[in-house]
Amino acid sequence: MRTWFITGTSSGFGRQMTELLLERGDRVAATLRNPVRLDDLAARHGDRLWRAELDVTDTAHMRKVVDSAFAELGRIDVVVSNAGYGLIGLAEELTDEQIQRQIDTNVIAPIQLARAVTPHLRAQGGGNLLQTSSMGGHIAFPAMSLYHTSKWGIEGFFEAYAVETEPFGIHTTLIEPGMVATDFYGAADITPSTLPAYAGTQAADFTHGKNSVPLEAMPGDPRKVAEAMIRIGDLKEPPRRQLLGSDAYSLVHDALTARLESAEAQREIAFSTDRDDFTPPSE
Repeated sequence: MRTWFITGTSSGFGRQMTELLLERGDRVAATLRNPVRLDDLAARHGDRLWRAELDVTDTAHMRKVVDSAFAELGRIDVVVSNAGYGLIGLAEELTDEQIQRQIDTNVIAPIQLARAVTPHLRAQGGGNLLQTSSMGGHIAFPAMSLYHTSKWGIEGFFEAYAVETEPFGIHTTLIEPGMVATDFYGAADITPSTLPAYAGTQAADFTHGKNSVPLEAMPGDPRKVAEAMIRIGDLKEPPRRQLLGSDAYSLVHDALTARLESAEAQREIAFSTDRDDFTPPSE
């Protein structure tokens, strides 16, 4: 029996993972804003479900919840940082409060969770940490600038954090799904564009629901995504990143290929700015 700590378990991947893990006999420390939403699972699985109320933007309380989970459950094998949401709106039209909440929830909270669990994972000799990111951590769509900011930001944090903590047996994986048939857009904070200057643009149309992908056309299966995340959490040597979905694979592959081609085209000017007495290692 393995023990998992998961944030954002009221719905989506977090709820799916919690159900699947309990069904196979594992223990889950599930955190969410309203723990009564897991009453049905508690009735079926008893003390293998540990619940705590948590708003991930409350850093002080999150540290207390993390400390309590490790103290009461002992070893926690896998931490899944899953809480987050989407923000849709043109950069110019979003409010300061919307921007702050997006960064607080999707960037600051995962960083603070990683910081809170690190001493515990190090003390027990390691563990796996899965961070829900997105194919949007590599690519970007108009009207989602702040959402992409949050995903690109958390990818940068884990790129460095992974190297810092691997000597302690802590392995991190950025989970990068594509479009999955969940209520992501239904739960998103959406600001329809009202500025006349943007009328008729692709970005403005998207904020009004035009040209959006209907749920039935999204390739990702939520249960299969949750199952894949569990498989990754079970690995002794998980990958640093894992794309999930054919769309995620294709779009990110194309974007990285184009970015590499662009970098190659910049070689001559890049090298021209070196000191005259410097010899590049590759030369």
